[in-house]
Order: sequence, then C-alpha cells, then structure tokens
Amino acid sequence: MTRIVSQALRVDFADQGRRLDQLLAEHWEDFSRSRLADWIRSGDVRVNGERVKPRHAVSPGDEVTLEAELADRPDTPRPQPIALELLIDHPELLIVNKPPGLVVHPGSGNPDGTLVNALLHFDANLAALPRAGLVHRLDKDTSGCLVIARTTGSHRFLVAAMKKRLIKRHYRAAVWGELIAGGTIDQPLGRHPVDRRKQIVRPDGRQAVTHYRVAKRLQGATLLDVQLETGRTHQIRVHMAHAGFPILGDPMYGRRGAPAGLSDVQRAAWQQFPRQALHACRIQVPLPGGGDPIEAEATLPADMRTLIEVLDRGESR
Repeated sequence: MTRIVSQALRVDFADQGRRLDQLLAEHWEDFSRSRLADWIRSGDVRVNGERVKPRHAVSPGDEVTLEAELADRPDTPRPQPIALELLIDHPELLIVNKPPGLVVHPGSGNPDGTLVNALLHFDANLAALPRAGLVHRLDKDTSGCLVIARTTGSHRFLVAAMKKRLIKRHYRAAVWGELIAGGTIDQPLGRHPVDRRKQIVRPDGRQAVTHYRVAKRLQGATLLDVQLETGRTHQIRVHMAHAGFPILGDPMYGRRGAPAGLSDVQRAAWQQFPRQALHACRIQVPLPGGGDPIEAEATLPADMRTLIEVLDRGESR
C-alpha cells in the first residue's frame, strides 16, 4: 500500500546557503536524509518549481515542495486503543490534551504506545496524512494542547499557518527564581555542536522569540504565562535557561537541587517533581474555510497543580 506524501517549506534568512538535503533532514524529521536526497534527485522535491541537486544551496524565500509516493513499511505505526482527551473534535482538525509522559510519535526506543498510535485508533483516515496529521509536537514530558489536521487540505493549511505564526500558543511554566516582571527573549536557536539532542542560543541559529509575564510568585520560583511567537525545538526551555530562570524539573536544561528558603515539604516537592514544569495551556487555531478561529484550553495536570499549591507563598496577586 502506498500513500502520497506532501510537504512545503519556505526558506528563511537563517538558513541562507545551506545544502538542501541537510535543511530538509532537519525540518522533515520523519524522513531520513538518504530518502530525501533520493526524492530530490528524482524531482519529487523541487525548489521554486525547479529540479535541483541534493547539494543545492538554498536562498531566503525559496519555496521547497515535496510530492511523492511512499510505500508503507513494516514499522508503520499501528492503531492502539490509548485514551485521548479531546478538547476539540472538528471535521477539519482535532485538538487534544496530551498528558505528561506520552511520547508524540514512534521513534527509537518508543516503537508504539504513542499519541500517533492513539490517533490512528481514533480515526483511521489519519493514516493517509503525514505523521497522522500532527501539525506540531510537544516534548514527552510537556503536557497540553496539540493540533492534529484531519484532511490533506487542512494539513497543508495548518502547517502553513504555523509557519506564518497564525496559530497562537500559550504555556504555563514554573521556573527557578522569583521574577519581578515579564519580558521578551529574542535569541536565535540552533543545535548544540556536540550533543545533537540539545538546542542552544547561537548567533547563526534560527530566529526564536518568546514572550512571558508573571502569573504567580511562588516560594523560590515563579509561575509564568508564556506565549510563543516562533516555535523552535525546546524553545521555552532553552530561552528560560539562557535568561537564568530554567524551568523547574527540566532534566536537560535545568538545575539540580533546590533553592534556599524552602520548607522541608516544599523542598521535597521541588526535588521530586519528575519532569519539566511546562504545560501548553491554551491554543488558538484559524480554520481553513475562514471564520472565527477555534480556541481550546487544557487545565493544568495534577502534578503541576500540586507543585504550585505547595510552593504558594499565600500572597494575593
């Protein structure tokens, strides 16, 4: 069985001069670099409508498109009856509340038991779409709102809307330190030169902008409302750590231990929190046919609610 794979990408200034096959391997992570190179050579990938070579150097504004047939492989994700919390069930899209600990897409070490497996069980038609219709991702231990397209047309529209920053995403994050005021972090992000799992602030990275404001002051920490202007990998986690306020519990970018001044109960709650305290609490999504955008909210998971209650200083806002 085969399916049609369709993707589109507009090259931004940060990627000027990069090899096409390298750029696509970074942006279209579901496909290997060798498969992408084969598609480039065959003409299934085109730049501004023209055939090019894998080593082609891209320019800002280039329109890269992919239209190819992809045969199902033995490891194609299979439907599994995994519970989903649906926030929006619309003919064009779904919005789900992803729980912490659930991997979004099958991969190395996680062949099944993922959100994609659950989505394929909920709606078999999603098998015809790239990544079962996923428009964006959340890290395994980040919870909250995720958008899934349900048709080819809505997938193209929503992927383009994400690139144009028309999908508004809001988060709640508990961070180290007692912040007095909010602000904006505008720092480019790119891969760590040694640890390829990590992102870092680097001058040759891609533009990344994060807005934040104080929602509640806690003991040793601050609960923030965060809005993404861009959506780079690990963006909030890296930006807050770079600013000196890493997300509480973050195993990759955070700090060990706990700050001074906590009670024994607070210290235990802080040190035992099992993940980054980050939750995608609200999202606003435009519809392909126009009209009012769809909005959804996901309540804080129980572990974050408990943490905030324990660290609450009892002050009114």
